[in-house]
Amino acid sequence: MLEIAIVASFFIAFGIGSNDASNALGICIGSGIIRLKRAILMFGILVFLGILLQGQKVMKTVGKNIMDVNLPIVLSALGISAVLIIISNLRRLPLSTHQVIIGSLVGSAVASDATINISSITKIIISWIISPFVAMFFSFFIYKTLEKTISKFSFFQIEKLLRFFLILSGALISYNTGANELATVLGPVIHSGIEINKFFLFSIASIMVFAGAILLSHRVIETVGKGITTLDPYSGFAAQFGAGACVLFFTFLGMPISTTYCIIGGISGVGLTKGMQTVKFRLLQKIALNFVLTPSLAFLLGYLTVEISKLIYS
Repeated sequence: MLEIAIVASFFIAFGIGSNDASNALGICIGSGIIRLKRAILMFGILVFLGILLQGQKVMKTVGKNIMDVNLPIVLSALGISAVLIIISNLRRLPLSTHQVIIGSLVGSAVASDATINISSITKIIISWIISPFVAMFFSFFIYKTLEKTISKFSFFQIEKLLRFFLILSGALISYNTGANELATVLGPVIHSGIEINKFFLFSIASIMVFAGAILLSHRVIETVGKGITTLDPYSGFAAQFGAGACVLFFTFLGMPISTTYCIIGGISGVGLTKGMQTVKFRLLQKIALNFVLTPSLAFLLGYLTVEISKLIYS
């Protein structure tokens, strides 16, 4: 069962690469700043640094503070999460890894009669709800600040600065993907009571993220980079840096929040500076529906999986 749980976590890491690389790369590529292969290489390296240097708090929150996890709960939750993440990517819709994992963990724990910390879960749900709006505010503020500062420079100076800052913000999102997204995946494995070499686990998981980004990330990049509103380097930087700053703030608090929804919030905030008509609200409605259905479905599947396994082995 240990080997199956670890393999499931690697499948999810692959899903993070295929789905969440869009958070770091979608805006850069959508605004024509960097080529896909070079961006993915930067992404893979920084994901590893993120999980290695700053993943501990989020791993503790997900793997220890929410509930008393054990190997059967971890196996059920990670298996369900891997399937849902890959299906979502094939549908070309962004998905929150956190919602899938935590929803299935809680569902599996309820069916297993495990002790659940309601206070920790409540804090996480509140963080999920407010973080996209925080990112929206940050991005809106950054965009307006840029208008009043560097807009006075020459066109070529502005373009050069924005290209640099956009790559920098993409690097921040990539780092956060390791420190927050991948930490959410590995937290249950690390804190399930099994003995495992953490550096080896982080390395293989990061390689799987990199592989997912290379093979499948272009699907969701099309949605995030170009589907919500028209982006240029100027607005792209404001959206991405606002989202990155938001995720980093919550990472310091140990809260596993969705980089995907923060990016969407950041892009929407920038879109609002250009006028309500520039934002494609139909797509946002689909994403909002996904926001509600994803953890609910994950919870239900986690619960049913454990209940069915009880019947089989009883």
